[in-house]
Amino acid sequence: MTDKTTDAFSIAQQIQTQINKITPQIAIILGSGLGSLAKQIGAAQVIPYSEIKGFPQTTVSGHKGCLILGKLNGKDVLCLQGRFHLYEGHQPQVIATVIKSLKLLGIKTLIVTNAAGSLRSEIAPGNLMLINDHINLSGQNPLIGPNDDNFGPRFPAMNKAYSPDLIATAHQVAKQENIPLYDGTYLMVLGPNFETAAEIRAFQILGADAVGMSTVPEVISAAYCGMKVLGISAITNYGAGMQNNTPSHEETLEQADKCAANMCRLVSSIIKEI
Repeated sequence: MTDKTTDAFSIAQQIQTQINKITPQIAIILGSGLGSLAKQIGAAQVIPYSEIKGFPQTTVSGHKGCLILGKLNGKDVLCLQGRFHLYEGHQPQVIATVIKSLKLLGIKTLIVTNAAGSLRSEIAPGNLMLINDHINLSGQNPLIGPNDDNFGPRFPAMNKAYSPDLIATAHQVAKQENIPLYDGTYLMVLGPNFETAAEIRAFQILGADAVGMSTVPEVISAAYCGMKVLGISAITNYGAGMQNNTPSHEETLEQADKCAANMCRLVSSIIKEI
């Protein structure tokens, strides 16, 4: 058993001792400025990350850093209000440890949200994009290191990392709720700087539809652990050079706030159907 595997068991045990009468099988990771969904969770237990020994801490504005357990639309859920970015200095294996701890807690479905920049002129800021695939240009992978076959295989496939069933459910729900929902490929860069105009043009040539600095490590780890994954991006800006613009984190948070109502309604309705 590796040290990181030991950490996953320790984290899961600490969380389990604080769970009262719920058995969540669905986890949600909330991205920049999208923490308002947590307010809809009923009978909530709030556990600050700082109170979980071995749990990483978040340092970015727009990420509160709390684990929230309770009910959303009738389903038991576990919500991470604040994620961990590699540009904060976290090793990718730390993210894998968190996902492994969720698996040990019985999580079978992971919903990940993020704020992302659009690479397509028709996907304007303020819209939501369903992630149907990703391109990992971070240069990092959370599965590097010794493998533990109890969690997943040494060489996991990623061609269905984003569950086709959940994608279909998301589109059905979006249609019912009259929420515009695009599909696209998400490209991850390491950050923390925003991309250059030349990089944006290169990413478009590669076939990406949105770009961001998160999500892929969690998705790789969850797919490895056998979880079903759904990914949704809140489009907060155009890529540099597309609209003669200069992206900023302030713009990201402002536009994510505008996306929050539709994101909350969509995710809550999806959870009802899972």
